[in-house]
Amino acid sequence: MKKSYLWLSAVFFAAQGISAQDVQKDSIEVQKLQEVVVSDSRFQLKRENSGKTVIKISTEELERNQGRTIPEIINTKSGIEITGSRGRDGSVFGVFARGGRGRQALVIIDGVRVSDPSSFSQEYDLRLLSTADIESIEIIKGAASTLYGTNAATAVINITTKKSSKEKIAGNMQSTIGTNQTADDQNYNLASFGNAVTVNGTLNKFWYYAGFSNRYSNGLSAATTPENEEDAFSHFSTNLKLGYQFSDNFEVSIYGNQTKFDTEFDAALAEAPNRSKVRQDRVGFSSSFKYNKGSIHINSAYTDYETESKSTFGESISDGKNLVLDFYNKYVFDDKWHTILGVNYIMDKAVFSGEADFTILDPYANVVYVSDFGFNLNTGARLNTHSEYGNHFVYNVNPSYAFTTDNGYVKLLGSYATSYITPNLIQLFGDFGANPDLKPEENRTIEGGVEYFVNDKLRLSALYFDRNEKNTIGFDQNFTSINLPGEIDANGVEVEASWQSSAEFSLDANYTFTKRKGDNAIRIPKHKANLTLNYQVCESTGISLSYAYTGERFDTDFSTFTDVALDTFSLVNFYVEHELKPNTLKVFLNANNLLNEDYVEVIGFTTRGRNISAGFSLSL
Repeated sequence: MKKSYLWLSAVFFAAQGISAQDVQKDSIEVQKLQEVVVSDSRFQLKRENSGKTVIKISTEELERNQGRTIPEIINTKSGIEITGSRGRDGSVFGVFARGGRGRQALVIIDGVRVSDPSSFSQEYDLRLLSTADIESIEIIKGAASTLYGTNAATAVINITTKKSSKEKIAGNMQSTIGTNQTADDQNYNLASFGNAVTVNGTLNKFWYYAGFSNRYSNGLSAATTPENEEDAFSHFSTNLKLGYQFSDNFEVSIYGNQTKFDTEFDAALAEAPNRSKVRQDRVGFSSSFKYNKGSIHINSAYTDYETESKSTFGESISDGKNLVLDFYNKYVFDDKWHTILGVNYIMDKAVFSGEADFTILDPYANVVYVSDFGFNLNTGARLNTHSEYGNHFVYNVNPSYAFTTDNGYVKLLGSYATSYITPNLIQLFGDFGANPDLKPEENRTIEGGVEYFVNDKLRLSALYFDRNEKNTIGFDQNFTSINLPGEIDANGVEVEASWQSSAEFSLDANYTFTKRKGDNAIRIPKHKANLTLNYQVCESTGISLSYAYTGERFDTDFSTFTDVALDTFSLVNFYVEHELKPNTLKVFLNANNLLNEDYVEVIGFTTRGRNISAGFSLSL
């Protein structure tokens, strides 16, 4: 314990020493909290006019988290728990938003839904993402199937990848090196490595972007076995995007991505030859055409997922293919009515003992009304048309009212929305326990809350949610997939605070209370809180200190098949960056789990103790 406080004291005195430098206030621009949000309407609207408390992870925040993965960064936000993000690289067990399961959270990349149709959970594997390729992330919570379709029941994680520079040629290179160790084995061996390179630019009307990244880590066993055999993880990602601006109103782009990761893991015995290899090949096309007060958009992608698993139970290969096409028209009437009319097509295909597939064709419409007296309304509907179970109708009503004050606003918001989750191909046509007569899972979410914004410096929000889930797909006594007869209810409170007290100091905090009834609520903490302090010491140096609290939750001990309560734990992280050459060369130091907390995240699996990483970012 004394070592922990020595580490914390060292960080404090280092910060004090740095702060003795002259602070150049005029060179740092205050980041305004009145940002523009897109995901809840697909229009660029001021936060004041949005009926949601949208979470936005900016480019600046991603840059302050170099060396961390996307699951780690998202896990600091309210209402979301990504189990496994604190463990060994390659150990992500699921995204639990608002008391839901992974299948109820939808991931979108550049406007296109991503999901492996050959997987049982339907959720996108967040290990496939490289932080170096991402420009920003928006997260909306609650039912959002009206705009985004199936699986958008508890959250939509909307990811935008990096765009090309306006220069003819520009480049960036990032590198990170660090430790990878448990709380009990603080050996400080270098065992984690990451690199990323991008080249991009614009030549007249043509633009291009090429990127490559890789991660490798070793030093930890996936499972907590006496032998503690090291399990390696490697990740490679290649991206290519090309675009052409035919005119101010018409542009076309194509892109391709290949991502591969290879992870080892343990079973009951550490010497078990367990390994999983995942490969994703993705090509896409997007286009937009502007006219008068409207625009037409096409987003499409074809993805091939292949997973090869080897374990003590044998070997298996799963292959899934996915085609997504989203075509919609946006039009603004009288500068107040923001409308969308579109159609969404999905084809999922997978190979089991034979080939199986289904298709979805969903027409949808959405309207956002922004008045000049504070009232706003976001409402829409979608008719889900599925090749197997037929039709399903969903809708949302999301009013809000912003009372303008002398230096900001107070916004009241509420919503009633429904969503759906289609049964996956394994549940419908798999080799074991399939049931082609399954109906979609149905979700309903009610929200009510308030947001207070003042002086471009302080934003406070508090929101209550209540979610009902029925027709949940589970198993009967013969392990056949069925729509379960009971219902599941989850409700809770989300509180957020953002304070930009000066050009140099900012604070972000959130607290989430979640209660789930109807089943055993595995791996969902009842209480969760995060606090981040950012301080710009001088023009070239910034520091960040974060605290994360995870409350009691339950997990299943599969050695006894009983549910066990897991203890609460708290983690402290520290980050410092320094620009050696403005806008060109930056170096950083990252300390995770600074106090070396020893805790259990998932029974039987390893968690990381204090780990140190360092690196640089070079822009040319």
